[in-house]
Amino acid sequence: MGAISPAGTGVDALWNAVYSGKQCIAPITRFDASEFAGSLAAEVPNFDAAACGISKKEARRFALFVQYAIAASEEAWAQAGIDMEAEDATRAACVWGSGIGGLEEFQRGCDTLSQKGPKRVNPLFIPTMIENMAAGNLSIRFGLKADCLSIVTACATGTHCVGEAYRLIRHGYADMALAGGSEESISPICLAGFGNLGATSKSTDPTAASMPFDVNRGGFVPGEGAGALVLESLEHAVARGANILAEVAGFGSTGDAYHMTAPEPSGEGAVRAMRQALAEGGFTPDDLGHLNAHGTSTHANDAMESAALKALVGEKRAADVPVTSVKGSIGHTLGAAGALEAIVCALSVANDCVPPTAGTREIDPECGVNVPLEPIEGYKQKVALSNSLGFGGHNGSLAISPFAGK
Repeated sequence: MGAISPAGTGVDALWNAVYSGKQCIAPITRFDASEFAGSLAAEVPNFDAAACGISKKEARRFALFVQYAIAASEEAWAQAGIDMEAEDATRAACVWGSGIGGLEEFQRGCDTLSQKGPKRVNPLFIPTMIENMAAGNLSIRFGLKADCLSIVTACATGTHCVGEAYRLIRHGYADMALAGGSEESISPICLAGFGNLGATSKSTDPTAASMPFDVNRGGFVPGEGAGALVLESLEHAVARGANILAEVAGFGSTGDAYHMTAPEPSGEGAVRAMRQALAEGGFTPDDLGHLNAHGTSTHANDAMESAALKALVGEKRAADVPVTSVKGSIGHTLGAAGALEAIVCALSVANDCVPPTAGTREIDPECGVNVPLEPIEGYKQKVALSNSLGFGGHNGSLAISPFAGK
């Protein structure tokens, strides 16, 4: 696993921040946000492309979301210890997405066109900006010649990429895959759009901005970064002596067919996705250890997810099953969120624990779910779910279990 997040560089930085309840949210530093609806964000601090193995030439040519993808993937690949010279490259896939892609390059290109004319637009404008270039460049970098796919399902992108990689392996199209998502969303055009939609928090207090399931929640805090996971079939991992961290046991994917931006209030589509993921892994809702929720800190999302959990496990048990959201710590990283949350979920089941939800103070009785405000330790689980939801009605759920062979 590999991560670039508002907590810093590396999985350890991400896990330590989330598990300790650290809030990596602060006033925006990249531009003057005084006229915007929200002035806070979860920026990646002190990102050093060169230290992450990215050359100066690559840094000039690659959009920031691609650089984040490479940096996270370098960590994951090194941890996995895969030697591609000993592998069949045609059995190694890449599934990587971004919710929005190269927004900064897009904004620069549009400014250049309007101010200086068409001949001054960067000739690499398109291959720098378009969303599939993270997947393309990762495949080139690591020599992955099976499926090279890029999935875009807004804020469910990361989860769907991990889920599709799982399916490629499960159904025999690949032995292994690099999967994840990345985002470079802290830009004026992005924050103006989300802010004017009324989706982002207007709070000026970094400690009271991203508050999933809190009675006083008022919108999400934009974040950025990348999460990378290396998936393999059990047979392939065992054969090469891999250090297996956790198991992706199932994947569910559904559509709401309801609204462009609002989730279907009953959570019916999310329930179906969770049921699919559990069933594929041979589990029932009674086996659920905890839910790593999408938990955006918007009123509609958190209320819907609470309703979905109640429909899945019943009102009584929904009051007991721990529900956590990393967005209180690192904000909403959009297309990277599902991948970063899958990493946190895997570490949770592997370490018999559930992280707290940072920022949350008073749980909304309307939600009526168990949101731990301190870490839960010594908590063995058969399976946990990591959920993501996206504009357009996209629902994705990963069932993640501790590795039974340990």
